[in-house]
Amino acid sequence: MSTPPAGRPDLQAYWMPFTANRAYKSDPLLLASAAGMHYTTPDGRQILDGIAGLWCVNAGHCHPRIVAAIREQAGRLDYATAFNLGHPAAFELADQLVKLAPENLGHAFFVNSGSEAVDTALKIALAYHRARGEGQRFRFIGRERGYHGVGFGGMSVGGMVANRRTFGANMMPGVDHLPHTHDLARNAFSRGQPAHGAGLADALERIIALHDPSTIAGVIVEPVAGSAGVLVPPVGYLERLRQICDRHGLLLIFDEVITGFGRTGAAFAADTFGVRPDVMTVAKGITCGAVPMGAVLVDRRIYEGCMTGPEQGVEFFHGYTYSGHPLACAAGLAALAVYRDEDLFGRAARLAPVFADALHSLKGAPHVIDIRNIGLMGAVELTPRKDQPTLRALEVFRRCFDRGVLVRTTGDTIALTPPLIIEPAQIDRIITTLRAVLAEVA
Repeated sequence: MSTPPAGRPDLQAYWMPFTANRAYKSDPLLLASAAGMHYTTPDGRQILDGIAGLWCVNAGHCHPRIVAAIREQAGRLDYATAFNLGHPAAFELADQLVKLAPENLGHAFFVNSGSEAVDTALKIALAYHRARGEGQRFRFIGRERGYHGVGFGGMSVGGMVANRRTFGANMMPGVDHLPHTHDLARNAFSRGQPAHGAGLADALERIIALHDPSTIAGVIVEPVAGSAGVLVPPVGYLERLRQICDRHGLLLIFDEVITGFGRTGAAFAADTFGVRPDVMTVAKGITCGAVPMGAVLVDRRIYEGCMTGPEQGVEFFHGYTYSGHPLACAAGLAALAVYRDEDLFGRAARLAPVFADALHSLKGAPHVIDIRNIGLMGAVELTPRKDQPTLRALEVFRRCFDRGVLVRTTGDTIALTPPLIIEPAQIDRIITTLRAVLAEVA
């Protein structure tokens, strides 16, 4: 084993997630610190963050109020079990979350990630139906190209082929999938919601009829499919899903791990699109990425429906060692305060047209076949290289990083989801850099 260069850690022991480990370790990119809109590399170069860390650092990096809250909490109460005990911050954060969420969502169950939130949401749906005497409802309907984390439940309802391929023999039974909503032929270069595709929701009626509606527990979708490349729902699509679920007694679960906390220009995408889910998963922006945390927000009738049996009996046999961790709750409370006091959701809504204009100015740039946007989420889809899918986008990512701008790749799409504190001049720099790089790559 070779010795790493002086000042650089040995890279071999760490098996990196969602990374080509061998390629990365032969030419690593490292980050040493962060503040506001920028990362700093070990050699002192500043990198403008165009993706909010990983869709999560909505208030910018190392926000002083969030940092101070974590430090203070760490010195007062480092850990408290959530099993038959509690601490005030967990109850306070749950209360603030449900006040921010659509008004029907009255209870919060804390987890540690988006993946855990999805698996928890699926279990809540099953528990609710069982408690109300409909335990035969065991099926879930997800969507092609959906990403719902990497737990076995999330992979099963998800529709990311590469994530499922190795583990297909061990997926949850009774899962079906709606068609995805990406219609490149009719909706390319749409600003905001595409005009065509609401009828794709009617596939849900066909799937329901195939399996028998009395066996289906719920439908789970991302309001905007983030990891698939910012696939914005067509006008009327989510509304139609809501109507069909209501008609057949199915729970509608929104995965808002990416879209929550201002990303679409409102607190949640449910607010942006005016559609209320029965269950909502959140994570990422809940703590501005500072401490791992997630939550499942549920309709009051679901919580009340599960509150059955003897009063001293556990109603829901589920939870995690770190559910409602004190440091995570402190970070979450501080993050919500920052979002409110700095009006970051309103700021995202005001910046959205500026971001859209800049993003769509890339139409006509080399290799660009589609541009999509909603709020401060954007995607630039590229023509894949023949027999080399994803490699053009990866080259764009590396070249942008070399020029001091961080973008994200998902397949052959470049995704942009900057912190909500971004300035117009920084939007321009990201787009200018991306345009120059697209002109260079083959």
